[in-house]
Amino acid sequence: MTPSHPLHPGHPGHPGPAAGGPGQAAAAPVPIGDLTEEAGAPVPTGVDELDRVLGGGLVPGSVTLLGGEPGIGKSTLLLQALASMAQRGARCLLICAEESVTQVRRRAERLGAVVPGLWLVAEADLPAIRAAADEVRPDVLVVDSIQTIWDPEAETAPGSVTQVRGCAHSLASFAKSTGTVVVLVGHVTKDGTLAGPRVLEHLVDTVLTFDGERHHALRLLRGVKHRFGSTGELGLFEMGEEGLSGVPDPSGLFLGDRRKGAPGSAVFAAMEGYRPLLVEVQALTAFTSQPSPRRSASGFDAGRLGLLLAVLGRRAELSLPSTDVYVSAVGGVRLAEPGADLAVCLAVASAAIERPLPHDLVAVGEVGLAGEVRQVAHMSRRLGEAARLGFGRAIVPLSTPEVSGLQGSGLSTTPVATLADAIGAVLGVGATRRARSPYSPLPEVPTERPARLGVVHGWGIQGGVEQPSSSRLSHLGPDEIADDPGFGHHRPRPAPAGGSRPDPAGQHGRFGDRR
Repeated sequence: MTPSHPLHPGHPGHPGPAAGGPGQAAAAPVPIGDLTEEAGAPVPTGVDELDRVLGGGLVPGSVTLLGGEPGIGKSTLLLQALASMAQRGARCLLICAEESVTQVRRRAERLGAVVPGLWLVAEADLPAIRAAADEVRPDVLVVDSIQTIWDPEAETAPGSVTQVRGCAHSLASFAKSTGTVVVLVGHVTKDGTLAGPRVLEHLVDTVLTFDGERHHALRLLRGVKHRFGSTGELGLFEMGEEGLSGVPDPSGLFLGDRRKGAPGSAVFAAMEGYRPLLVEVQALTAFTSQPSPRRSASGFDAGRLGLLLAVLGRRAELSLPSTDVYVSAVGGVRLAEPGADLAVCLAVASAAIERPLPHDLVAVGEVGLAGEVRQVAHMSRRLGEAARLGFGRAIVPLSTPEVSGLQGSGLSTTPVATLADAIGAVLGVGATRRARSPYSPLPEVPTERPARLGVVHGWGIQGGVEQPSSSRLSHLGPDEIADDPGFGHHRPRPAPAGGSRPDPAGQHGRFGDRR
């Protein structure tokens, strides 16, 4: 009887075991023209977003590494995928090296993943895992996680470089020799890189990263390495009570709670791989008396934010030296591409002058140190997504080629050459001059002679900031009275050698004898 699932070794589309592994005969040379495309074709997992990133599904005999932070949903994603494949007739084996089978059973009940064809074993010993795989003969083998597997023959602790490298190599050899799909779950370090030796990533065929903000429902699946297809696709999931579900319209999710007419809000047309996303960028400015204002960014590089604020101050006349600036990418997404520069700058300018941007405006462009706005890639896909969601105006770089396919969509483009031009186009010419900081120069008051340090006709400098003074002479000594018409005709005179000042009127006047 022919097996019904393509991942089963007896199925006609299965590539069969690979020769040349441990205990196998040497592989014989084969003409490339004799190989068929059907053998080794990807088999869908039944999870659409996962299949999107994998280029159609899992390839028989392949080894995939899935990494992510603890609690982000790696085990949930794989359990749902295994249940979906088991329902289609595949035999699946899940190695629970970190949890008991009872814990996994409870999660499977919540996810609706209690299906025939899905086997569980709580084991961390590598020889026992190989024995279980030989007994079950699974089409798909998932090991959760590779850092907890250990080989008694290697005299090191579990999770060490030697153990991780040796166990991964043994499981990869098993996948190649039997044609079984092997999926390894990997831990990550504090900086988000995969834990373990670098050779682990070279050993496997596919490396996937699963990340997202723990306090947000959105999860992002990316391909870092994929020998069977492109790494440009992005999978989007939403974590709910019944597990992970795909997000068919991510732009609508990001902009669903957007408040129109709020200062400091801008929309950026981002690209995640080949997938366009519209993301709201929010900015908030607040005066501070601290000598070092805060520059805080969530979902955006803080160093890049400092650079853009410097360009705003020098090239667009919007200096915020005594202002805290906060920037956030809404929805838990992280904006790593420079094309978000223009949207961030417009959001900061809108927040600083307290004037909202048009609600149907989308901004795309990289900002250079000279204040120029540079073009970015995939502009047609970005603007097409904006037109689909009903946006009517786009601020784009002047060098952007003409985008076809926007006729009749209601979206018009406004090319700009510099950041100052962009701010003037959407907030009004000279709008940046209204955002004067406490360090900005005050209106000049005509005087007969230059004012002394600390006196600007009713304005005193206290702590480096010009502030109203209760007395025009509060910062002068007794022998340095300002020449001001408001204090009569008395003029400051140098003190005599005796240390006292003579009174020309013969009496103690307003500024009589003082020492």
